Amino acid sequence: MRRAKRLIPGGVNSPVRAMRAVGVDDPLFVRRGEGAYLETIEGDRYVDWVMSFGPLIFGHADPETVEAVREAVGDGTTFGASTEREVELAAEITDAFPSIEQVRLVSSGTEAAMSAIRLARGATRRDRILKFAGCYHGHADALLAEAGSGPATLGVPATAGVPTGATSDTVVCPYNDVVAAAKAVERYGEGLACVIVEPVAGNMGVVPPAPGFLETLRELCDASGALLVLDEVITGFRIARGGAQERFGIRADLTVLGKIVGGGLPIGAFGGSAEIMSRLAPVGDVYQAGTLSGNPLATAAGLAVLRRLRDPAVYEELERRSRSRPEEQGPRPASRRNADALFQQGVRPRRKWRGFCCEFCAGVGVRYDPLRRVLPAHARTGRIRAAFAIRGDVRLARARRRGDRPDAGGRG
Repeated sequence: MRRAKRLIPGGVNSPVRAMRAVGVDDPLFVRRGEGAYLETIEGDRYVDWVMSFGPLIFGHADPETVEAVREAVGDGTTFGASTEREVELAAEITDAFPSIEQVRLVSSGTEAAMSAIRLARGATRRDRILKFAGCYHGHADALLAEAGSGPATLGVPATAGVPTGATSDTVVCPYNDVVAAAKAVERYGEGLACVIVEPVAGNMGVVPPAPGFLETLRELCDASGALLVLDEVITGFRIARGGAQERFGIRADLTVLGKIVGGGLPIGAFGGSAEIMSRLAPVGDVYQAGTLSGNPLATAAGLAVLRRLRDPAVYEELERRSRSRPEEQGPRPASRRNADALFQQGVRPRRKWRGFCCEFCAGVGVRYDPLRRVLPAHARTGRIRAAFAIRGDVRLARARRRGDRPDAGGRG
């Protein structure tokens, strides 16, 4: 870690990996992963409930995905030109999402969200966007905004380095607050290009949409002429093959995808109707480009995963695992004291377990109290948790001391 800190800012290439928010001095350094397990450079073995924050629905080093990448890399790693796999991956995406007639591949979720916002602005000839506090859409300047002095206010920069002007057209409302959203659209609607939202808020806990929330956003967009942008980087191909749009019966104007679309390799995508997508260069006037967009390795891995997700049995198995009782998922860890460590049974407990558990919770949707060792009930049951089920013999420890009650709140 000392060498990493000397060579890399903070010793990590993404701030969440530092684990400082959960009181861990040194983050985990991973040597390898296989199936449901991670092995650190120190030789400790963990049951991995993070799975790279979502894309590894078939586990680490999935043989079919590895073989697909191995075959692709033998033909070249990047060309700066189009390949057949890009077209095939686009076909898989459009088949899964009826709202997507055309899709543009990029290299990350951040790039996809940023590009979708630009396209929405270009298509509507409007500037303002509405987002929701607690939802994360990558680190583009306009989306790193937090609420001002009250609900439905213009945003202010959430980090140093973002100029005030970059967020001056970003309106921020509380998530699941239809009244605040309606007021914002009433106030800013004529200049509103789009409403962007995580249909299931994955950055502040796995917080499902309140009944009628998404439907209200759809109606507000229809009434105001704004586009509804659903950020399905977390939910896409996981809570259902067609993501939250299939699960909740909602239609997006633009959809943002990432993570699982590349089978664990860097990728992002955004798509919508042919009419809207035709505004993109080279046929339209909204510019977007990327040398590594549709990278042949990422598309090969993505196809290896998405083609298997056509089988409804995959989601039935995710549902079954998520609803099974802990005793049906295998024996509990040997020590009740460390029952929430998410360790493989028999692994020597270490101080880092708490950070690992908290890091997972912070990243993919569970509020975790390291003092009370409590996970909310909605994080342990239902299809939402199925989105993060993983391959292999895994178990969700009850994560509570004798006599504790589950916390019914969302992610903190």
